[in-house]
Amino acid sequence: MALLQISEPGKQQAPHQHRLAVGIDLGTSNSLVATVKSATSTVLVDEKGNKLLPSAVNFSQDGKITVGHKARELAQHDYKNTIVSAKRMLGKNLEEVTAEFPALNIVKSPESNVPKIKTCQGEKSAIDISAIILQKLVKRAEDSLGVKIKGAVITVPAYFDDGQRQATRDAARLADINVLRLLNEPTAAAIAYGLDQKSAGTFAIYDLGGGTFDISILRLEKGLLEVMAVGGDSALGGDDFDSALVDWIYGEVKVKNLTSLDKAHIRYKARELKELLTEEDSAAIELRLNKKKIKLELSQKQMGSILDPLIEKTLNIVKSTFKDAGIKLNDIDEVVMVGGSTRVLRVREQIGELFGKKPHTEINPDEVVAIGAAIQADILIGNKPDSDMLLLDVTPLSLGIETMGGLVEKIIPRNTPIPVAMAQEFTTFKDGQTLMFFHVVQGEREMVADNRSLARFELENIPPMVAGAARILVTFQVDADGLLSVAAEEQTSKVSAKVVVKPSYGLSETEIEAMLKESMENAGIDLEQRALAEQKLEADSLLEALTNALEQDGEDLLDKEENQAIQLAMDDLKNAKQVSDIDKIKQKVETLNNLSQEFASRRMNKSINEALSGQNVNDI
Repeated sequence: MALLQISEPGKQQAPHQHRLAVGIDLGTSNSLVATVKSATSTVLVDEKGNKLLPSAVNFSQDGKITVGHKARELAQHDYKNTIVSAKRMLGKNLEEVTAEFPALNIVKSPESNVPKIKTCQGEKSAIDISAIILQKLVKRAEDSLGVKIKGAVITVPAYFDDGQRQATRDAARLADINVLRLLNEPTAAAIAYGLDQKSAGTFAIYDLGGGTFDISILRLEKGLLEVMAVGGDSALGGDDFDSALVDWIYGEVKVKNLTSLDKAHIRYKARELKELLTEEDSAAIELRLNKKKIKLELSQKQMGSILDPLIEKTLNIVKSTFKDAGIKLNDIDEVVMVGGSTRVLRVREQIGELFGKKPHTEINPDEVVAIGAAIQADILIGNKPDSDMLLLDVTPLSLGIETMGGLVEKIIPRNTPIPVAMAQEFTTFKDGQTLMFFHVVQGEREMVADNRSLARFELENIPPMVAGAARILVTFQVDADGLLSVAAEEQTSKVSAKVVVKPSYGLSETEIEAMLKESMENAGIDLEQRALAEQKLEADSLLEALTNALEQDGEDLLDKEENQAIQLAMDDLKNAKQVSDIDKIKQKVETLNNLSQEFASRRMNKSINEALSGQNVNDI
C-alpha cells in the first residue's frame, strides 16, 4: 500500500526532492550497482537475489543477448560468442587484445583503431560490451526502486589512463547514463569504510580485482581526503590467478590434444576451484576431458604457493608506490582490502605481514567499491547539500608538451591532485612565425621519443613578430574524471586552439610500470640528453640570429676580416654540434658570442640612429 504524506492546512511542506543516483562498480569479473536508501548504502539485487552480475555477455544466433551468470556458463561451450573480462580490453590496441584473448576472433574497426570481437551478431567492441553490462545494472536499479535513475558514479581503477577512462565514459554514454563522475576504486573503498569521516590519518587501499591491481595511499586532514600516490598494474588480477591454476591443472591432467572447448572448460573449473578455496581449507573439482572424468584436489596451502609469484608482484608495486609517496609502510594507520581476489587468504596474510597490521575486510570486498560509489553519487546528485566531503585524486603519470629539440616540458607532474589546471607560456622560435604545432605527451622521461604520444594540434594565425616576442599561453586541464584537455592562446591577438585528449587506445599492460621504471633507471642519461639538446638549441638560436644579422648588416658594419672571423666561428660551432660534445658546444657558443658582441653593439647603434633621424632633440 502506498503512503500519503499528511500535514495541517496551511503548513504543506515542499514535495520531497530526493533524486535517485547509483554507484556502479564496472568490474572485470563481476559488476554491481548500489544506492543510498534511508541513509544507508545498499547493493541492489536481481530477481533471484543475486548481488553480483558476472561481467559476461553472450550473443546467440537467434539475436538474443544474455548477460551475467548464464552468459558465464555459456562461455564453456560458446566461447567465440561470449565475451568475459571486457574491462581488460578497454583502451587497448589490436595487438594487445589479440595477444590476451587468443580464443576470440579479434578484428580492427575500419573507421578507428578500436579492436572489435567478431560474433554471430556482428562486430562488438569492449565499449559495446561494457555498455550492455551497464544497461543491465541500470535496469536492475530501476526495477528494484521503481523510479528512473538521474545519474551514476562509475568506478575505475586508479591506474586507468586517459584512453581507458574515456572508453568507460563512452560506454556509459552508449548506455544512456548520466555520469556524475568517474571515481577511482580505492577512493570509493575509503568512503565506504567511512575513512573520510575521521579527523585525520594515512590509509593504504590494496585493490586486487579480476583484471586490475591498484595500491593507493590516501591522507585525510581537515576533511580533505587526498590521494598522495597511486601505483598498480592495469593487467594483473584474479584472471591471472585463474591462469596460474589453469597451468597447474594442465600439469596434473597430462592430457594431450585438448580442443578449444576443453581449454574453456578447464578455465571455468580453475575459477571454480579458486572460489571454493576462499571458503574451504581444501577443495575438489571434476573435469571432463576427452570423454574421461578426472578429479583433482587442491589445498589452501598448495594454492598459496602457486599464486605466490603473482602476489609478490603486487607487493613490489606497493613498496615502489610508498617510495614515490616518500613515506614508510609503518606510517600507515589503516589498510583496506578491496576486490574479489583479496578473498584469497594468502593475499590477506601477505598484506598483513607487509604492513604489520590486520587489514580491514569487514565489508564484503566485492561490494565495498559499489557502496562507496553510491555514497558519492548521493552527494553529487544533491541529496546531501550539507556534505563537506572533498576528494582529491591524482594524475598517475606526468603530462607535458614537446618543445624544440625533442624535449619534454612537463606541465602537470605525476601524482598531482585532480581536478587541476596548470598553464605555462611559450614563444616562437623564428622571426615572422605564424603557426605553432603542439604535441601532447605523457610519461616521466626527458625526451619526447621515450614518452607516450597523446595528441597533436596546431595554433594558426599568430601575428608575425620577431622570434621570442609572441606569448603563447598553454593550459593543461584535468577534470575530476582524469580526462585531459589542452588549450593554447596567443596573448596579444587572443587567437586560440584546443584539443580534448581522447586516445583511441590506452597503455599496454606493462607500459605504465615500465615507464616509471625506465624513468628511474635512465634518470642520469635523460638529464645528460636534455642538457645536450638544450645546448644544441641555444647554438641553433645563435646561428640563426647571426645568419639573419649578417645578411642584413654584415657588409655595412663589418670589415672583411671581422666578417670572416665570425663565419669561421659559426662553422666551428656547426661542427661541434655534429659530434654532440656538450662541453665543446658550450665553448664554441661562448667564442661566437664574444666575437659577435661588437657587431651586435654596432647594429644597436645603427637602429637608434635610424630611429632618431630627422627628429628635434626638444621633441624627444
